[in-house]
Amino acid sequence: MAKVVKLSDKQIAQRLAKLKGWRHTGNAIMREFVLNSFTGATRFVSQIAPIANAMDHHPDVEIYRYKRVKIKLTTHSAGGITENDFSLAAKIDRLAPQMEPG
Repeated sequence: MAKVVKLSDKQIAQRLAKLKGWRHTGNAIMREFVLNSFTGATRFVSQIAPIANAMDHHPDVEIYRYKRVKIKLTTHSAGGITENDFSLAAKIDRLAPQMEPG
């Protein structure tokens, strides 16, 4: 398996420019989604799970205020943000194209 390489701040900024609503925070990228209900929030998270499992790349997920979902992506083995994080972010965005970032 190829070694996963941590991206530079410049590379991160270039990739973030292509994603809606994601921001660089510390050694991760993060986006908040606002759903219409708690059930919608839990369904959204359950749609992310098989994708993350297939990639063997698992986000930090927080459901709060009953309908808000915060997704935080980082590659722990690389000590920061990698292409894997942006790949998973794009897949998550495709699950929720109608949602607005919080």
